[in-house]
Amino acid sequence: MPADPTPAKLLLVGGVRAVPLGLDMAELALDQAHSRGLRTHLTNQEAVLAATPAVTRRAGAVSAVDFALPGQSAAWARTRAEAGERFDAVLALQEMAQVAAAETADALGLPGNPPEAVRRVRTKDACREALAAAGFRQPAVRLCADPAEAEAFLRASTGPWIVKPRDAMGSTGVSRITGPADLPAAVALLPGEGPFLVEEFVQGAEYSVEGLFLEGAPVVLAVTEKEKVEPPFFVEVGHILPAELPEATRQEIEQQVAQALTVLGLRSGGFHVELWLSPDGVVLGEVHGRFGGDWIHRMLAHAVPGLELYGLIYDDLLGRPLPDRVALRPVRAAAVRFLTPPPGRVVAIDGWAEAAGHPDVLLADLAVAPGDTVRPLRTSGNRVGALVVGADTPDQARKLARELADSVRFTVEPE
Repeated sequence: MPADPTPAKLLLVGGVRAVPLGLDMAELALDQAHSRGLRTHLTNQEAVLAATPAVTRRAGAVSAVDFALPGQSAAWARTRAEAGERFDAVLALQEMAQVAAAETADALGLPGNPPEAVRRVRTKDACREALAAAGFRQPAVRLCADPAEAEAFLRASTGPWIVKPRDAMGSTGVSRITGPADLPAAVALLPGEGPFLVEEFVQGAEYSVEGLFLEGAPVVLAVTEKEKVEPPFFVEVGHILPAELPEATRQEIEQQVAQALTVLGLRSGGFHVELWLSPDGVVLGEVHGRFGGDWIHRMLAHAVPGLELYGLIYDDLLGRPLPDRVALRPVRAAAVRFLTPPPGRVVAIDGWAEAAGHPDVLLADLAVAPGDTVRPLRTSGNRVGALVVGADTPDQARKLARELADSVRFTVEPE
């Protein structure tokens, strides 16, 4: 029988958000698809498609489909398939489109994560419940309808505590409290209305694990060390990859993450799992069925020479040959440092061109200019820039990223 001459087709559900990080990830994902001879069809909300012309120009076809409307992406894909359009692989890059992508792959009979597994990990309390039931260390957590329920949980558990939304990202609405008196301010920070979570605060250094699934099994690429601002907020201001850890600790982290992903039912695409190293051992945090943000994809590409994150997923989804797992480990290091000047109106920025032009800078992003306003540092969206650097060792990367970020001087006047 002759081979099918039609190139395989990739459906990217939900496109990206119209921010530099999302645009960079989408352009890389599309370029790696095209280098493999794949045709591409990208869907997203109409307004976002209009705001991301650099991405839509790269895609072979583009359709306005709202991934946030339950079932709409899957129904659209079924209709297209019934009309004769063939899809061979489905993927979502952004967090909020993961459920839509899983439903679409399921509707088309293509490889992907089970929709119920994606819904579970995206619902933070349900994910915690599933992990605790399987024997993993988890902080006590309560889904609260109002402050009264939250106060009852505080009386029955050990503080301090974290108040956060049930379904959000980027540290939005996340804050630490020490008692009932702090509840009103913490609840006021939450985005929107509806139930929210209160959970016990975990003491310990924070890390994340980056990887992807190959042939249904999780493959860890690296463990990342996180640097955050001091409570009550938890905005990340830096990452170092790979984290400098004792080998036994690294293996324990990777083993627990792989087991947890299996228990949760994930089996396809990328993953980003957050955790703490507490005095009692590894405590798993939030689980994501996509690659980490904060330019971690750029850090991985430097630390693992030749790595094509999205291309590996396509090869796996399409049953193509895969590389030796040993080759998918860091041999270099990378770090990112975010720029977080004090709040106010920017009068001047000095040293940016010199820092961004350093030969070891892999990526430089600055989101403000004189005249713009810097907001108080409450979420990741309040950071105003980033410098990603590459080096031979994690310590060298950490030091260089800090030095370059510190060399950028902001003159800010209070508003």
